[in-house]
Amino acid sequence: MDNWQGGRIFQVDSFTSEPFKGNPAGVVFLQGHETEEWMQNMAGEMNLSETAFLLPREGGYAIRFFTPTTEVPLCGHATLASAHILYEQQVVKEGDRLNFFAAAGELVIQKEADWIEMDFPVYGIRPVPVDPVFAGLVGFKPLEMYKTDYSFTIAVAESESQVLEASPRLGELEAHDMGDLLITAKSDREGSDFVLRCFAPMHGIDEDPVTGSAHCVLVPLWHEKTGEREFVSRQLSSRGGVLRTEMTGERVKISGQGVTVFEGRLSR
Repeated sequence: MDNWQGGRIFQVDSFTSEPFKGNPAGVVFLQGHETEEWMQNMAGEMNLSETAFLLPREGGYAIRFFTPTTEVPLCGHATLASAHILYEQQVVKEGDRLNFFAAAGELVIQKEADWIEMDFPVYGIRPVPVDPVFAGLVGFKPLEMYKTDYSFTIAVAESESQVLEASPRLGELEAHDMGDLLITAKSDREGSDFVLRCFAPMHGIDEDPVTGSAHCVLVPLWHEKTGEREFVSRQLSSRGGVLRTEMTGERVKISGQGVTVFEGRLSR
């Protein structure tokens, strides 16, 4: 942690090897005096789906995640962005394990070549009846629906094309208890196993470009359906993203790449 310099700020495109693809996240190195209100205002200023705020602590780094409107307990792409910066800036040596301490629990990170592997907890999941209004709100009738820890609703589509062509009426999702909606289906393309899209208007995010934390529920779901433990997923947003994942007991390993877009320094 000798290389820590509080007050630095970065933007990283996560789950991609190309600039302007994947999911952009802010990463802020805190100086230690910032308040929760300041972090929320800063996240609103960044106006990205997530901004991560880091501070060294014993055994690793405290990490907090804010959307433009609220704090969330866990965010995959902002975790990846944070790890990418810590390794790239040599705050953490490339071969060393990295520990983040988030509201959702401890996150263990390893870097192997150009890929960063994150160890995340599995979220609880339970089946629910298919909501009769879903087709009218989203554009297809799901095969199955589920509710999960941390408020995700999952809808399983019959085909990749249904996921791609879905057009949710975002303003009505929250009224029907579907404010954090994941839609997923088996992939039609060689080289990937399942696809997804994520909508979170109640957190100020109409459609999330790439959603690492969604795999805390989708990997267990597809493991239960297929018996497989390793998956490649593709997120079908306009920016797109690819993730390598693995089910390991009660944990999910999520791997991705990142690209730094810019860095700067806070004015105070």
